[in-house]
Amino acid sequence: MRAALISMLACGLGAQVPFERLVNAHREPWNWLTYSGNYQGHRYSLLKQITPDNVARLHPVWMVQFENSRTEVSPLVVDGVMYITAPNMAAALDARTGRRLWSWSRPVPRDLETIGFGRVNRGAAILDDRIFVGTLDSYLVALDARSGAVRWETKVADYKTGHCITAAPLAIKDKIIVGISGGEAGIRGFVDAYDAATGKQVWRLWTVPGPGEQGNETWAGESWKTGAASTWVTGAYDPQWNLVYWGTGNPGPDWNGDTRGGDNLYSCSFLAIDAGSGKLRWHFQFTPHDTHDWDSTLVPMLTEGTIRGKARKLIVSPNRNGFYYVLDRETGEFLAGQAYARQTWAKGLDDRGRPVLIPNMEPSVEGTLVWPSLQGATNWFSPSYSPLAKLVYVSVREMGAYYYKNEAEYKPGTMFTGGGERPLRQQAFGAVRALEMETGKQRWEFRLHSPPWAGVMATAGGLVFGGSDEGNVFALDALTGKPLWDYQAGGPVAANPISFAIDGRQYVAVAADRVLIVFGL
Repeated sequence: MRAALISMLACGLGAQVPFERLVNAHREPWNWLTYSGNYQGHRYSLLKQITPDNVARLHPVWMVQFENSRTEVSPLVVDGVMYITAPNMAAALDARTGRRLWSWSRPVPRDLETIGFGRVNRGAAILDDRIFVGTLDSYLVALDARSGAVRWETKVADYKTGHCITAAPLAIKDKIIVGISGGEAGIRGFVDAYDAATGKQVWRLWTVPGPGEQGNETWAGESWKTGAASTWVTGAYDPQWNLVYWGTGNPGPDWNGDTRGGDNLYSCSFLAIDAGSGKLRWHFQFTPHDTHDWDSTLVPMLTEGTIRGKARKLIVSPNRNGFYYVLDRETGEFLAGQAYARQTWAKGLDDRGRPVLIPNMEPSVEGTLVWPSLQGATNWFSPSYSPLAKLVYVSVREMGAYYYKNEAEYKPGTMFTGGGERPLRQQAFGAVRALEMETGKQRWEFRLHSPPWAGVMATAGGLVFGGSDEGNVFALDALTGKPLWDYQAGGPVAANPISFAIDGRQYVAVAADRVLIVFGL
């Protein structure tokens, strides 16, 4: 027993991760403490042992296989322990070897259906001595970080109506923030906060406002009741203002907007939420009255820059609709924006950031050809921001599609989309693009054979790591985009890379198909 306890402590299982460590994650770059590596959503590693000069020596050190198909997990690493998740499963691994230290699982109900998305889980959160994970049957669970024992579990929503949790939660102070999937089932979206110690709900912000709430007038009739605007990707956080920034998904039904006339707030938006009260501070809507399923469930990146000669605190984001946006972080004011991928639905953005629409680009019975496809110019997978290079790196999907409209009848727990699409796959390709943070102007491009489903990570060593649908994990020069290294993983990469260090040695980890691979020099 004593030997086992010593081994656990040596692996870091006795470590505490209070809020202060999360706020100051940059002070311990050997760890990866939150979904995006820091609260700012940068997915950027300050480690620089792996460089353009030696990255060619990178090779697999260990692997772990998942039971389900195609894992999208972004692991956490804390003092030598890696925490991974899969649908209704979590585990702690020795980050040196991949040896399993503990595992936890929860049965998936036999009648559970994921409506409009796969059975995935993208990660966990850690706070103090607990790991927090969401489940497909819409529970938020707190696990003991040392043993995997359940400390509490709370029902967030009813999976039978299409609600699921696929996103990694976000731990803030004494709260756990979590979003919900299920927009294609016509749910009414929300962002929740739960007490980290007890699991009791602290607040809920509905992303589709009800009667008497500001924004409800942007929904015709009672269409708000099935308005979707799900919140299925992890947000960002600014400790200075105690604001949570979270993206919202498409309105429902997806492709037939006839019965939901209006802008359909707060779908396809970024929301700035007071973390203490859950009150909405401001919003910015990227695609008013969206009829192309261009979710804005994207990780907001909090940066600082100079816009028109004035220093600003910013949010920057390449959006699924094909445009890159620069917003004021305190007010949500639109500051700059431009297309970063092919789009054929808008002439551009006006001074408020509102799209100037091209006529007759709506879905139709006959089919309407539009770029990008419903999967967007990018998707849920993370971009990366390098404060060193002042560049935003994004995995880009260049694909158009014919959009179709048909009738939509709401029935709880079933598809509520009002149409579909036929993508132009043979003409499609992908790319990793480097964009100037303050303008969105393209600096370089690395072409991919097909549209990617994997995020990117930049490092202080001057590299950008990513992956392709063909199964290649690769490293690019952060300043030029020159390919420097790749590894054929044997299956499509559909996850976000992370980096960590143990005993002074830097590693890179990324999942490919059903396997998590850890690389080292």
